[in-house]
Amino acid sequence: MEGQSVEELLAKAERDEADKLQRITVHKELELEFDLGNLLALDRNPPTGLRRGEPTPEAELRALARDNTQLLINQLWQLPTERVEEALVARLPEPTTRLPREKPVPRPRPLTRWQQFARLKGIRPKKKTNLVWDEVSGQWRRRWGYQRARDDTKEWLIEVPGSADPLEDQFAKRIQAKKERVAKNELNRLRNLARAHKMRLPSSAGMHPTGHQSKQELGRALQVAKVSTASVGRFQERLPKEKAPRGSGKKRKFQPLFGDFAAEKKSQLEMLRVMNSKKPQLDVTRATNKQMREEDQEEAAKRRKMSQKGKRKGGRQGPGGRRKGGPPNQGGKRKGGLGGKMNSGPPGLGGKRKGGQHQGGKKRK
Repeated sequence: MEGQSVEELLAKAERDEADKLQRITVHKELELEFDLGNLLALDRNPPTGLRRGEPTPEAELRALARDNTQLLINQLWQLPTERVEEALVARLPEPTTRLPREKPVPRPRPLTRWQQFARLKGIRPKKKTNLVWDEVSGQWRRRWGYQRARDDTKEWLIEVPGSADPLEDQFAKRIQAKKERVAKNELNRLRNLARAHKMRLPSSAGMHPTGHQSKQELGRALQVAKVSTASVGRFQERLPKEKAPRGSGKKRKFQPLFGDFAAEKKSQLEMLRVMNSKKPQLDVTRATNKQMREEDQEEAAKRRKMSQKGKRKGGRQGPGGRRKGGPPNQGGKRKGGLGGKMNSGPPGLGGKRKGGQHQGGKKRK
């Protein structure tokens, strides 16, 4: 029994080794198309196992994916290899399949003013090391940022310059100077973005440094200058026939959150009374003004319509000036017909004629 069991174990090990070798080599009727640059394998063989309608399609799909992946890995092992930091890597070729992009290709970033100036003058950027020697601490520290070398913000004593005010706070002055530098850098960044998007940034007063300002820009600048006083332009004198600036009306005043509880109770009760009342509250003045406005609009529309009818009845004048002959009512002077001067023919409706009486025109005695 022991000898048979050993033989069975050896046979099982041989079968397992053969299965492993079979798994490495996969046979396909049609060779797969590989795009090793994109790690892509295209299988054109029909899935025969799925067509037969076997009860386990998941197992067939899993086996098909394993075989195709094995063929792709076999192709990768045939590529040239190199060692990078104790790791064996394969050099992939250029991809041949063009994959679609979700978004368009990004445009190159436009140059800033300094980059344009440096390119014009031929200035090349100099690379600086990130670490510098700090003599105060005796260590290598970063050039910028947190725990940088020669950090003046950590000083507990600042020497007052001879030309400065002895009572001036030098620490607050240093903090203010840093805030101004940060604000200036942010302003330059926004200007670069506006220049890249071809936008025009006006100043706070709405004026451009070009010298060609429109009427709206001048009016906006005048309004900003008037409200730039301590009284927000309340006591500023106005020019003759100057309109009141917009936004100068009364501001809404809200009641305090706590205080007069009696007034708050009264307002709440009044609101409940209005909400519970079935009759709607009518503003007589507003309704009257609305009715008068509608009547005025109707009268204006009627007058406009009557004036258009009168213009149509007056006849049409042709594009030409004085002309002889032609159809009547075409403008200009002509002999005969219904319009202009008439020397003969039946009496017309307008114009001058010799003898007789007609509608419109002068009567000859």
